Amino acid sequence: MRYWLMKSEPADCSIDDLATMPNQTVAWYGVRNYQARNFMRDQMKIGDLAFFYHSSCPRPGIAGIVCIASAAYPDDTQFDPKSRYFDPKSSQEEPRWLNVDVKLVEKTPFVDLSVLRDTEALASMRILQKANRLSITPVDAEEWRTITTRLMKPKT
Repeated sequence: MRYWLMKSEPADCSIDDLATMPNQTVAWYGVRNYQARNFMRDQMKIGDLAFFYHSSCPRPGIAGIVCIASAAYPDDTQFDPKSRYFDPKSSQEEPRWLNVDVKLVEKTPFVDLSVLRDTEALASMRILQKANRLSITPVDAEEWRTITTRLMKPKT
């Protein structure tokens, strides 16, 4: 099993939005970076777990956990001229962009980006590296353990 961090803008799809969707599942559409696309295509497997991360918002951070619920398949938004994710160079015969479906595992106690930055054990985590703008990044097993066992514990 692999672990991931997947960024979503809450104005587009938040953890609360996901919780109200049919089967609590959504297509992870709109990825327009080749490296992130390749992670979905080549490395993600059904059952992998990912942190659902709210980005491009006043309070960025981890809002929950999802599991990968499908293999990668063509992202329909690339074919829709009305979509902000439209790509005129993509075709049905040779799609450039993919998505996977993710299913809600749980909404967790929110972990602020500042808390991630202040946690020494996460210093090498990809999301915390300068100039990292990828919407999907791998998370190693120790980083996953640190976040889920130390940072997501409810405060008593």
